[in-house]
Amino acid sequence: MELLSQMWSLLGLLTILQNILPSQLLALLHSTWQSLQDSLTPYSYIDVPEFLGSSAVEPNDLYRHVYLYLHQSLLSSAAASSSPPRLTLSLPRGSLAAPSLSLSPNHSLEDCFAGQRLLWTHHADTLQDSLEERRSFSLRLPKRASASLLSPYFAHLAEAADHLERSSRPRRLFTNSRGGAPSWSSVPFRHPATFATLALEPAQKESLLADLDAFAAGREFYFRTGRAWKRGYLLHGPPGSGKSSLIAAMANHLRYDVYDLELTRVANNSDLRSLLIQTNNRSVIVIEDIDCSLDLTGDRRITAMSAAARTRTVRRRRQPPLSNEGTESDDNDVVGSSRRNDARVTLSGLLNFIDGLWSCCGEERVIVFTTNYVEAFDPALLRPGRMDVHVNLGACGVHAMRELVERYVGVRDHEMLGVAESCIRVGADMTPAEVTEVLLRHREEPEEAVRSLVAELSARVAGGEGSGGEEESGAWSWEESPEKAGGKRRRAGWEKKVRFLRRLRSLTKLDSESRGV
Repeated sequence: MELLSQMWSLLGLLTILQNILPSQLLALLHSTWQSLQDSLTPYSYIDVPEFLGSSAVEPNDLYRHVYLYLHQSLLSSAAASSSPPRLTLSLPRGSLAAPSLSLSPNHSLEDCFAGQRLLWTHHADTLQDSLEERRSFSLRLPKRASASLLSPYFAHLAEAADHLERSSRPRRLFTNSRGGAPSWSSVPFRHPATFATLALEPAQKESLLADLDAFAAGREFYFRTGRAWKRGYLLHGPPGSGKSSLIAAMANHLRYDVYDLELTRVANNSDLRSLLIQTNNRSVIVIEDIDCSLDLTGDRRITAMSAAARTRTVRRRRQPPLSNEGTESDDNDVVGSSRRNDARVTLSGLLNFIDGLWSCCGEERVIVFTTNYVEAFDPALLRPGRMDVHVNLGACGVHAMRELVERYVGVRDHEMLGVAESCIRVGADMTPAEVTEVLLRHREEPEEAVRSLVAELSARVAGGEGSGGEEESGAWSWEESPEKAGGKRRRAGWEKKVRFLRRLRSLTKLDSESRGV
């Protein structure tokens, strides 16, 4: 009891001294006491405030990194431990995400790195005569290992926080506005397509995933080699082959925003550059059906015509003019073509957009072009460095067909699937969109869905065999009469039916033999 009374007397004396002594002297005594503690303790302490400076205006990025790191990496495991720290549970209004956990003020959480035990403490101090709080984190680490531990630990913390921020941040789908100054408008991006739901052949899916992962993790490689941190993909194939779904899956895999660039809304090359500057890092810039949005060969033709017209004009000006009609006409052609180029997006402007100096105004960008007719592209647009990866999305393969059947109607093994595979192997072409439409019509009746798919594939086989020769094409030429052409068409029709029945019988027989029947 005597010791307790002495302690109370000491606390009372300290309280009296705090009210009597000047604030400058109290601050000096406090700093002296802190220095004495620091010299005697085996630990080093590092403070990470929420804002930089005393004005509390500029946010501290390191505080955000620490918050994310503790929130995701440590609190999830700490909450499941037998003696977790005190945590704060929060959910913003209107949020669709799960409630988030955070470390409560003035509580601590342990971390381990390189065999050393570290301690994070969350501080929240209320300012005098104010309702504002000054929040900060303090890190306690062993003093003897602080010099060698500090730099790699904060690099690890920043990398983990960057990954967690990328995977948790809400993503947006942008499109360029029509009229006025070039700008983007956006909505939340919530496309459900992923690589797990795509009907791709396994080798193609694995190569795409490996390329995307290498790109996302290639910061040091791109900086070391002096290349702009971007990647170009050209997706080509018939309508319904899954180009748009693949773009959504790529964006979901990388956790990037999506910019859907509509070239018909862009007035000229200057506006195109302005839109590029406004895009964020970690984004997918998409130009769909580019062959319908831009003349990919017209720029070079117009440039050549303009150069030829200028050459003719110079030659005629050197000669004694007999008449000025031709000269005025050529001059008008040159001026008209140049004005037309200035008033629209050109191939040259597009090339500068994806591979010129302006394309370096940002990092970690994926540029995707889609087209139904890759033959219409100018070769300058297809070279590596602009379109690095060409992805051909064609008809459904055997693996993709089976994957779609299992996903849409829940059928993994069926006696008719072997016939469907045989039809695909002999040339039956159906895009994923066509396959899924057949399955959707009968999604409540799996048996009927499979049979309808096999019937459609068999009809494609018959149609494909009947399109090879002139006599089976159903068309007649000017050299023969319509009566002869009609007779050939009737004979070709009977022959096609006989061949189709023989083919279907052989496919069924092969399927029975493969099942051992």
